[in-house]
Amino acid sequence: MAENLATQAFLAFIAWVIFDGFAPGCGENVKIGVPENYDGIFPWYLAKLPSLQVNYSDLVVTGDDEGIFGVDAQFLYASKPLDREKQPSYSLKVSFKASVQRQSFTVEVCVIDKNDNVPSFIEESMRGSVQLGLLKGIPFMRVEAVDRDDRNTPHAELRFSLMEQTPRIPSSQMFCIDSITGEVSLTEEGSSTLDPEMCGRYKLSVMVKDMAGRANAFFTTGLVTVEVTGNTWASPDPVRLQENLPGPYPIRISEVTWSGSQAAYNLAGEFPEMLFTVTREGVIYLNAPLDRETQDQFLVNILVERPDGREIAKPVELRVMVGDANDNRPTFPQAQYHTVVKELAPRGTEILTVQAADNDDPKTDNVRIFYRLVGQIPETPRALFRVDRDSGVISVQADSMEGTAPQYTLTIAAEDAKGLNSSCTVVVTVQDENNNPPVFSQYEYGPFHILEDASVGTTVASVTAGDADVRGGDSWLVNYRLESGNEEDAFALLTDRQTNEVSLVLAKALDFERESEYILVISAHNPVALVAGRYGPASTATVSIYVDDVNEGPILSQSHYEVTVREGEEPGRVIATIRGYDPDSHPIRYSLQGDTKKYFSIGKYSGELKTVQALDREENSTYTMEVLAVDGRNASLSASTLVTVQILDVNDNSPVLVGDYSWKYLCTPRWEDQALVLASRDSDGPQHGGRLNFSLRSDAIVRRNWKLTPINDTHTNLSLNIPDLPPEVYTVPFTISDSSSPPRSTFINLPVTVCPCNARGNCKVPVERLKGMPTIKSALCILLGTFAFIGLMVTLVFVDLCQNREDLDKNKDELPQKYSV
Repeated sequence: MAENLATQAFLAFIAWVIFDGFAPGCGENVKIGVPENYDGIFPWYLAKLPSLQVNYSDLVVTGDDEGIFGVDAQFLYASKPLDREKQPSYSLKVSFKASVQRQSFTVEVCVIDKNDNVPSFIEESMRGSVQLGLLKGIPFMRVEAVDRDDRNTPHAELRFSLMEQTPRIPSSQMFCIDSITGEVSLTEEGSSTLDPEMCGRYKLSVMVKDMAGRANAFFTTGLVTVEVTGNTWASPDPVRLQENLPGPYPIRISEVTWSGSQAAYNLAGEFPEMLFTVTREGVIYLNAPLDRETQDQFLVNILVERPDGREIAKPVELRVMVGDANDNRPTFPQAQYHTVVKELAPRGTEILTVQAADNDDPKTDNVRIFYRLVGQIPETPRALFRVDRDSGVISVQADSMEGTAPQYTLTIAAEDAKGLNSSCTVVVTVQDENNNPPVFSQYEYGPFHILEDASVGTTVASVTAGDADVRGGDSWLVNYRLESGNEEDAFALLTDRQTNEVSLVLAKALDFERESEYILVISAHNPVALVAGRYGPASTATVSIYVDDVNEGPILSQSHYEVTVREGEEPGRVIATIRGYDPDSHPIRYSLQGDTKKYFSIGKYSGELKTVQALDREENSTYTMEVLAVDGRNASLSASTLVTVQILDVNDNSPVLVGDYSWKYLCTPRWEDQALVLASRDSDGPQHGGRLNFSLRSDAIVRRNWKLTPINDTHTNLSLNIPDLPPEVYTVPFTISDSSSPPRSTFINLPVTVCPCNARGNCKVPVERLKGMPTIKSALCILLGTFAFIGLMVTLVFVDLCQNREDLDKNKDELPQKYSV
C-alpha cells in the first residue's frame, strides 16, 4: 500500500512538472500529463489553470463525454482514475465569462502510461517448419507477442527467450530465438545434426517479457511446435552440352528448387558473366554457345538466399560438360623449321619430324592427323624427300644428295579427318662433307730472297692449296703446317681464312753467317676428318728461301754492366772488361762517354775499363757512363752499353760530435729526466758508421758522476749519475766509436755547466767580474788618488801665485806693464 501511494505521489509530481513546463500565459492552450490508475482521494486536483481569471463566471468544460473532469477555484480536477489503454488523451475546452466577455482555452490531458499490462502471444498455438539443410542463424519462423502498454516506453519493450526444447535429441540446443525480433533459427549443432528420421517434431517453450526483460517485468510463456521437413535442395544431375550449339538462346539446361521459405537464386563460378543465368523459379539457362577448346567443363555454384541477401543453405553444384565438335584445324607449333642433311646421307635417313596439334577432344577421332609433302623448291631433282603419312617423319628418298642444290624448301601439309588443314615450311640445308683433300697447284715454290737484317714479321712468300668442297665450310678450310726445314723456328705461317692463302712470315732474326739457305716443306690439311679420299703428295709443297748477307754492327754481350770498386783503391786496376763481337769479323773500337771528371779509362781495342785516380765514396758513391763499340770499317755501325760503378765504403772517417753545448747546463740537485742530448755523425756508410757508441772514460769519479744513455744510432743522453753535484763547469771525458771492426774512435772532453736552478728550471749562475774591469776597492783607491792629485796641483798653483805677487810688488817699477804667467 505504501509503495502504491509513493508511486501515485511520484506520478502527480511528474504531472505538475509537465504542466509547469507547458503552462502558458493567460488565454493560451494548456497541456498536462496525468498518470493512469490513480487510486488516491477524489476529486483529484490535477493542475491550476493560469489562463482562468479569478472573477470568472458561467464556466463550461466540454470534450469529456464521461464527465471525468471539472474545474474548482481555478484548479482542474478528475473525479475518477484514468486508463491510458482505454483513452490515452483528452482534449478539453474550458469556456467562461469574464468582464461580460466570453473567453475559452484548450487543455490537453495526456494519460501517462503505467506498466499494468502483461504481454501476450498473438497466437495461442504457434507452429512452424524447419527444412533440412537450413544454415545456422537463418530464421524459419517468428513468434509474435503484444503488450497494451505504451510502445514508446520500456513497459512495452519485449524480449523473447527459449526456455526448453523437447525432445532434447540429438542435442539439447538445436534451436535459438532472437531476443528482440522473436525469429527462431537453428544453432550450429542444429544445422549440422538435424535429421527428420531421428526426430520429426520439436516442442519449444518460449517466454516473452516486457520492461526489456528486467527482473520486475511481466512475462508470459507459450509453446511452439516445430515440424522437421525434408528438402529438395540438392545438386542437380551433370549436364553434357555440345559445343557451338546453334540455338536459339537462352537454352534451358537444369532446374533447382528450395522447398522452404521464400528464396532467391544466384549463380557463381569460373565462367563469363551472363553465360549462365537462373530465374526466380530456379530454372538455369545457357545464354551463348560454348567452346570446348576454351573450357571443356564448368562448375556452376547455385546459391539460395533470403530476400535480404543472406544465404539460406549451402550452395549446390551443377557440372556442365562440353562435348567436342570437329571445328579446329590441325596447326604446327611454328611456321618454319630448319634442318640439315649430309650430302652423303643414304636413302631412308631421317632428317626431321614435324608434329601438328589439333585442339579438338583428344579422346575422339577429330584429332587424328595425316601428313603429306605438297611442294619442293627447287623442284628438281624430284623424289629427294618423303614424309610419313602418320608420323610426320621427313627422310631422304634419293640414293645420294651429292651434287644437289645446297638448300631446299619443303611444304608439309597436316590434315584431319574432316579435311581441315594447315601447312608449314621446312628448310633443308645440304651439309657439305669433307670428301676432297686440299692440293697445291705446284710441288715447289721459290727460291725466295730475304735480307738477313729483315725485321721479324716480314712476309717471305705466299702460297695456296685449293679445296673442291663448298667454299666457307669446315671441309673447305685448310690448316697448314711446316713439316721440316724450320727446326730453329725462324719462320711462322699466317693463314687468311677468307681465301685459304698461307703467308710464310719471318719469326726470328736471321744470321747469314750462321744459315744462308732454308728448304721448307709445307703440308695442307682440313680441320675436319676426310670422309672420302686421302691426303697425297699434292697436299705437300717445298719452299726454298735464300738469306742475303748484310754488313752488321758490333754486338755487346751485355746491355748493362754493374761494377764495384773499393774507395781509395790504387789507380790503374782493371775493374771490368766490355765484351763484344762483330758478326762480319770486323775490328771493334771502344770509347767512354759520360765520364766528365775523367776518373776512368777504357782500352781502345781490349775493352778493359780502369780507374785513373783513387775514388772517394764520401764524395760520390755511384758513377754511370756509356761504353760505345764502333765497327772498325764502318763508323756508322755501333752498339752501346751502360756501365754503373758502385764505390764500396771503407772505414776511413772517425765519428764526430755535432752541435754547440756551451750554453747548455744540468741542474743540481739532479732533476728527474733532465739530460743533455748529444748528437754525432760518421761520414762513412751504414756498414761502418751505422751505429755510433758513446762511452765514458774509465775513471771511477767520472763514471760515478755521469751517465750516458743511448737514444738511437746517432744520439745519446748525458745526465747526472748522482743526486747532487757542486755547481761549477766540469769537463766530461768520453769516446765516440763507430760500428766497424776494428772501430774508429774520437775522444771528446766536453765542458758541462752544473748549476742550481729555480722552480722554472733556469740556471742561477753568480755574476763574475768581467775580465780587465776594476774591483770596488781599486776603484775607491783610484778615486781618492785623483782627488789628492787635484788638491796638490791647486795648492802649488796658489803658492806660485802668491810668490809672484810679492815679486811684482817689489819690482813694479822695473817691470813692463804687460806680463804673462
